[in-house]
Amino acid sequence: MQGLDTVTRYKTTAMNTIQHQQNKTALKKQHLKKNINHFTDVHGLPCIEKIVCTVDDTPHPIQTNIKGKFPQWINGSFLRNGPGKFEIGNHKFNHWFDGMALLHQFKISKGQVTYKSRFLSSDSYQANNENNRIVVSEFGTITVPDPCKNVFQRFLSRFELPKPTDNANVSIVTYKGDYYVSTETNMMHKIDPETLETTKKVNWSNFIAVNGATAHPHTDLDGTTYNMGNSYSPKGSYYNIIQVAQTKNNSEETLEGAKVLCSIPSTESAKPSYYHSFAMSENYVVFIEQPIKMDLLKIITGKLTGKSISNSFFWDPKLKTIFHLIPKKTGKVSSLKYLAQPLSTFHQINAFEEDGCLIVDLCASDDGQAISNYNVQNLRKSGQDLDEVYNTLCRVFPRRFVLPLNVDDKTPFNQNLNSLPNSLATSLRIGKNKIFCTHEDLHGEDLHKYGGLEFPQINYGKYNTRPYRYFYGCGFRHLVGDTLIKMDLQGKHMKVWEQPGLYPSEPVFIPSPDATEEDDGVILSVIITPNKDRSTFLLALDAKTFQEVGRAEVPVNIPYGFHGTFNATA
Repeated sequence: MQGLDTVTRYKTTAMNTIQHQQNKTALKKQHLKKNINHFTDVHGLPCIEKIVCTVDDTPHPIQTNIKGKFPQWINGSFLRNGPGKFEIGNHKFNHWFDGMALLHQFKISKGQVTYKSRFLSSDSYQANNENNRIVVSEFGTITVPDPCKNVFQRFLSRFELPKPTDNANVSIVTYKGDYYVSTETNMMHKIDPETLETTKKVNWSNFIAVNGATAHPHTDLDGTTYNMGNSYSPKGSYYNIIQVAQTKNNSEETLEGAKVLCSIPSTESAKPSYYHSFAMSENYVVFIEQPIKMDLLKIITGKLTGKSISNSFFWDPKLKTIFHLIPKKTGKVSSLKYLAQPLSTFHQINAFEEDGCLIVDLCASDDGQAISNYNVQNLRKSGQDLDEVYNTLCRVFPRRFVLPLNVDDKTPFNQNLNSLPNSLATSLRIGKNKIFCTHEDLHGEDLHKYGGLEFPQINYGKYNTRPYRYFYGCGFRHLVGDTLIKMDLQGKHMKVWEQPGLYPSEPVFIPSPDATEEDDGVILSVIITPNKDRSTFLLALDAKTFQEVGRAEVPVNIPYGFHGTFNATA
């Protein structure tokens, strides 16, 4: 009886906690409804629900129907990653970021293209399928207790800490020449780019003391790869700069030799900032601590309260954005802190050093609540409900910040330290080690009618960490990209590819083998057609003219994905 009383007391406490959270959530929702910001006034958006529909994989290559021509010199595989399964049995994932990872390969050779896809054989995928329900929590989906367990077991399961998912559905990256699929937990999967099969599960925590890593590493010319990952301890939360050397002693090696270059303490130990990526120049890693926050207590108690990780994210516009600079050679964080107005950034465009300044180009908005809008049910809405979701999203635009590097005790206060010609960005010394920065827009007024720009890409192999002229991205007149854009920084002119009812994915630049100019090459993008069955195609644009040169029509449906890369073959 005493054990039963103890269980009853625990259950009562837990229920009180849950009820308290539910009451707070209800009040918060009522308050938010009165204070919803509208950033645009768009009406009549077409429904795109099939962009987030479950599909079957195509593990064996199939021929595509070529229209136009794919350049003969393109030889390799265009690899893509993204969610492809949004339901398990009668259970549904809540957020776009939750769907089971589906890997895609467009193999291009001698002007011909074949397509195949394969679901990532992750532990999450296998466990979900074996149980015919969602048993591993994802970013926006919390698992429910196993109905096969008794009441006591189901109750106790609510006190378990959430286990990190290995559903690596964000990007395809390389370390030491090998290909990995990655999300933002500590789990990655090494894959064979030819077969798309999983060859090894890799845990960052087995090599360095981090609890996760981004899906957007950067690679230097010498093959050294840099990334970032958080770590949590009784002393607080830390942002860690990770370095992975190119050297590999044998083919079985993965992340051996990885090290933490430096650790940056979070401004708020229990509420660290969320970051999706970071910037890198020739000599510096740049970490942007933005006012998108994660409440660690809510994450830890998620099972108890029935709330997913996404519910722990919040935007705090009272906080400034902080740029942290870390020299690669020393690994010591610069004592200078570069401050800016609150902004939200997911993807950086490029960063480079010039005339004593570090230039950071990124895609950013003035509001950080976009993540919560990308629930699956929002992407499946239509009519006025869909318009409302879009209009409450702040538009994302390309911006440039200029960070002066040579600041000492003699540097004057409240004077613009940006001496770069024709640059509209400002940098003012406002304290001993504080520089306040304002940005320059990297676009003209014409970008506004295309809904801003996201998923930026450059000629990475030749121009990452160097001065550059062109970048490419998706225009966002919908919840996903609906145009492809080429931006010329000389004059801030743009070229656009668009066709009604078509939704292009992230553009990836492939340089031509005899390139003499930065934009000599081809842009590849997967074009999704939610209102037409089995008509997805791989688009090839001449990167210089931005005119279509060819398309490879795929006779299967493909959901809208996230990121990809090109694996060139000899």
